[in-house]
Amino acid sequence: MKKIITLSMFLVALGTFAQETPVEAPKFTLSGSIDAYYRANLNAPNDADNWTAPGSSFANLPGFALGMANVVASYEGEKVGFVADLVFGPRGTDAVFGSPMYSSTGQIINQLYAYWNVSESVKLTMGNFNTFLGYEVISPVANFNYSTSYLFSYGPFSHTGLKADFALGEDFSLMLGVMNDTDATEFNPTGDYAFGAQLGYSGQFLNLLVDPSFTEIDYTGGFDLSDSFFLGLNAAYLSYENDGGTFAGAALYPQYGVSDSFTLGLRGEYFTETKGGAGAIGAYDANGDASVFALTLTGSFAIDNLTIKPELRLDSASEDGTFMDNDLAPSKNLSSFVLAAIYSF
Repeated sequence: MKKIITLSMFLVALGTFAQETPVEAPKFTLSGSIDAYYRANLNAPNDADNWTAPGSSFANLPGFALGMANVVASYEGEKVGFVADLVFGPRGTDAVFGSPMYSSTGQIINQLYAYWNVSESVKLTMGNFNTFLGYEVISPVANFNYSTSYLFSYGPFSHTGLKADFALGEDFSLMLGVMNDTDATEFNPTGDYAFGAQLGYSGQFLNLLVDPSFTEIDYTGGFDLSDSFFLGLNAAYLSYENDGGTFAGAALYPQYGVSDSFTLGLRGEYFTETKGGAGAIGAYDANGDASVFALTLTGSFAIDNLTIKPELRLDSASEDGTFMDNDLAPSKNLSSFVLAAIYSF
């Protein structure tokens, strides 16, 4: 009888221990998203022959339009892993604009890299990875606003190279990298290299990119001002080599959680160029200088894995001819509406 009782107690204890032991998460994951949208100008033509849009990337096609299908396969081991991030559709094509350079399928590779956790504080990554500069990213899932900023659109999108991430303790981090020319994702066509660095502290990041054709310094960060209110920040300055002009700008991203399923956010951005800069604004004064101020109000409504985003955007430039009005006359101002649907898995 005592043996039966003892065995029973052992089995109960074993069952309790088994229940408390955490289940190891799968090491291989498949995730991604799809997005589509409707876009219309409110004070300018919408037909394909006379259509106009802000100079920023993505969400710029008239009528009902496609974003992209994004499929990400990843493996996370104790020491090593990889990410294969594939994109299909107009947004993906715009994001990987420098490809194909050699292969016939280079235009579908958004990211492709392997990494090695050398120690608890050192990680090495080699391959093609999205840029470390800026507040916004290529995937619409990770951005609050559906349309993108000028700062994001004319900074780098991706790099191919080798980078080292260091956890320095006390919320400090450091990244150092050597890479091909910016957005040369498949191989190095010039023999020149870019160098990048990022210093992080408690969610704030100071970034530097020294490319053969330009130098850019960038600050990205954000603060939770309350349980419902978040403020994001981005500022950058880029100077082209050989006195080729500059661009600079700053953007604020206040976001307020109205309810568990609805958030309202605003992006206010000022962007300026000298000597033609990156050609972002499109119309310039006699010196090649111009600026634009853009306000984007976005609502984000979540239904399970589906997010619906209505968005009103107002762009006001310094020079006539940046946009056109309904009478096809040069205009400084453009107002537009976007309704986007994003499903993530």
